[in-house]
Amino acid sequence: MDIDWGSLGLVFVVALGAAVVLTVLFAYGVRGLAGREVARERGGSGVVQLTGSIVCFAVCAAVVGYGIYLIVA
Repeated sequence: MDIDWGSLGLVFVVALGAAVVLTVLFAYGVRGLAGREVARERGGSGVVQLTGSIVCFAVCAAVVGYGIYLIVA
């Protein structure tokens, strides 16, 4: 049995990169929601923070959905 170490390494790097990107996007989304609360306490609307959070969470959901699509298909 031969193992294609190059392909295994590539899969590892892509999986690690995707995990890091998803974690950072989710963290920015949570931070945006917290920033919205701070903005509202200071008398602002917090629309920009909410919009950024929604975009981050939507991208996270899209990446996860695409991953599930690749596995199922």
